[in-house]
Amino acid sequence: ETGIALTGTEVKSVRSGKVNLKDAYGLVKDGELWLLNCHIGAYEHGNIFNHTPLRTRKLLVHKEELRKLIGQTQQKGLTLIPTRMYFKNGRVKLELALAKGKQLWDKRETERRRTADKEAREAITRSRKR
Repeated sequence: ETGIALTGTEVKSVRSGKVNLKDAYGLVKDGELWLLNCHIGAYEHGNIFNHTPLRTRKLLVHKEELRKLIGQTQQKGLTLIPTRMYFKNGRVKLELALAKGKQLWDKRETERRRTADKEAREAITRSRKR
């Protein structure tokens, strides 16, 4: 669980559920933890000072937690992935998980499975139309 530094319009957008964590990931840079590629939609009642949806946001963690995360991400080749964003006592919190990326052969296998499922669904719909 980490805190996240947000602007006022970002907090209002998070409250209204305009958050996309799909391609987001955490990165340690210069001894600080940052969240990249997290899309927080523009606040609909905001003015010209509204935030940019894909800006890099600072994650707030204790130094000991940061040291532990730095060690795990550098040694084992793991990546920090946000799993959910929620409110706790009026503050926005982000849950991070350590994940290992897929190998190339694993990606190919997933693509084959996806293609086979798609072809099966198309065959079923073609047989129903007859």
